[in-house]
Amino acid sequence: MPVPLPSKTPVADSIGVFDSGLGGLSVLRALHRQLPQAPLRYLADSANAPYGDRSEAFIGERSQRIAQHLLVQGAKLLVVACNTATAAAVASLRERWPALPIVGVEPGLKPAAAATRNGRVGVLATTGTLRSEKFRQLLARQGDAVQITAQPCPGLVDLIERGALDTPELRAMVERCCAPLREAGVDTVVLGCTHYPFVQHLIAAAMGPQVQIIDTADAVARHAAQLWQASGAAHVTDDRAGDAVRLETTGDVAALRRVAASWLTFRCEVNGSDA
Repeated sequence: MPVPLPSKTPVADSIGVFDSGLGGLSVLRALHRQLPQAPLRYLADSANAPYGDRSEAFIGERSQRIAQHLLVQGAKLLVVACNTATAAAVASLRERWPALPIVGVEPGLKPAAAATRNGRVGVLATTGTLRSEKFRQLLARQGDAVQITAQPCPGLVDLIERGALDTPELRAMVERCCAPLREAGVDTVVLGCTHYPFVQHLIAAAMGPQVQIIDTADAVARHAAQLWQASGAAHVTDDRAGDAVRLETTGDVAALRRVAASWLTFRCEVNGSDA
């Protein structure tokens, strides 16, 4: 049964964004570029990251709880900035809150199929994303015109979550993930996890300059911005432009504060969460 949206919220209307951890900050960054004046709230479920090795039932329960938390905090639009959570939970979130605009993310197979020159596309993603029914449906929609090599990257999210983006260990992990794609001769690589844009420089180096890399963060942000601007909640004015973006984590607050200072260029307020 659909659950009504909270009728009263203790804070201003906002856009709620969440991910299993820090990767969704890539989408938050793109969203802030699109809507620098919009009140943004981000929740990193770092205590339970990565989602890629979790069951769909666990991811669905966490997504429901986090969404409820963000709604109570004033979210009038929800961005599921996690490929794995989108695959596992976005349908149930839309069923529970049919009046709430919800934007998910998925690997950019369609733009990759349009961009490839030799018809060979690689996908880097979590095990959870690649084994999902949603990804199988996405593959089926591409037909036989493009040869797609899907490469799971277990452990890569964990290394990125540490915040250091150019360590020997991380380079070695990226090399192991990219090697099968080079062997397959792909000329286009899809970043199928919102964590991966933060190591795009390492992926580009491992694949070589002739390979295109597809990241959907900007497209997701544009879609969310259109929905926000069309909604009745988009009434903020220029005096909100300097407000800090509010970040929460179920994990280590100091770690999120450190990573936000390193990865983001706008002012953030960082706190813990019991979501």
